[in-house]
Amino acid sequence: MPSTPVEISASRARHLWLAAQRLLEPAPFGAGPEAVARATQHLGYVQIDTINVIERSHHHILQTRIPDYVRADLATAQSVDKSVFEYWAHALAYIPTADYRYFAPDMRQMRDNPPPNYAAINRRDYNALLRRIGEEGALSIRDIDDEVLVEKEHLWASRKPSKRLLNFGFYNGDLTISRRDGMLKAYELTDRHFGWERRPRPATPGQVADYLLNRALRSQGVVSLESICYGNLGLKAQVLPLIEKAVRARRLIQVTITGAEKVPHWAEAAVLESALPPVPAGLVHILSPFDPLVIQRKRLEAIFGYVHRFEAYVPAAKRVLGYFALPVLVGDEIVAALDLKTDRQAGRLLVQRWTWMVPERPDLKAAIEEALGRFQRFQLAPSLLPA
Repeated sequence: MPSTPVEISASRARHLWLAAQRLLEPAPFGAGPEAVARATQHLGYVQIDTINVIERSHHHILQTRIPDYVRADLATAQSVDKSVFEYWAHALAYIPTADYRYFAPDMRQMRDNPPPNYAAINRRDYNALLRRIGEEGALSIRDIDDEVLVEKEHLWASRKPSKRLLNFGFYNGDLTISRRDGMLKAYELTDRHFGWERRPRPATPGQVADYLLNRALRSQGVVSLESICYGNLGLKAQVLPLIEKAVRARRLIQVTITGAEKVPHWAEAAVLESALPPVPAGLVHILSPFDPLVIQRKRLEAIFGYVHRFEAYVPAAKRVLGYFALPVLVGDEIVAALDLKTDRQAGRLLVQRWTWMVPERPDLKAAIEEALGRFQRFQLAPSLLPA
């Protein structure tokens, strides 16, 4: 075991990360609902978001890695194959059902020690809602139309008291999302949806820490404590001893990334020693701002030298990149950010703003415009389910 960290260039770190994200191959997961399951399993989660100026993030992230992807594939994976389920990672996300046990401790915490806004719910009303779902089948908020409306507590709240009850059941594991119609969710009894007589045993804190470490190594290539525990910072104390143990066993090697020396990183010895697939010369990916390659902004800046700004909630006059800017990856470099909008009535993709991160070149512009043509076809594909 080396006494000092192995130094790698930012270019090498980018290469490791792109390979781990499976962005160097044309169709690494195949096609169809099985590809959705494989992609979600490899990445660990696929973030869900409501913004719909272009295709929503969960569909966009999957299409980036599954060129033949259609929305129906995700619907099948969730509702028929039941290979993925929805829950909170660092944000609401699709997660492999095989990993359910690692999220069960959070569900149990919600059930046993709910925060004040859920502790105050009427348990009689909540139990009545569970009985109704048990009798009638999965329900959406639109199916519940027999209650007295209340004033909203915040912009994203509902005037229906049942919305809080449904959310409580979702977060404590009594309910799961059995299907979606756009962003309209149908809530079903968890055990009935999955056909479980007994739910998976909740993982211990140590098992959750091991899961986070292995998930990060698989999907990030080179990792830091912050990148492993993104959205789970409270588990740093459990994850660090696992890293130290893996270093002693020579499974992991500490590395220093040029330009990001202050942050310790690690990579699997086998990964550092193996030959990576080359970065295709014609590689172009138009990435979601919620893509796993983009969402960890500090990591993105350290390894790619690119500072992404998410400005949907920034006043228009103060925006630099635009309302919903998408980073554009060409080769192993983010060369531009495009603020896009789909005009579904006119049947075209609009470029609201094009911001270059490198000096503009005709060959780059041509490659990006070709990728925009493919992206537009995905946005407007008639085989997609309703938005």
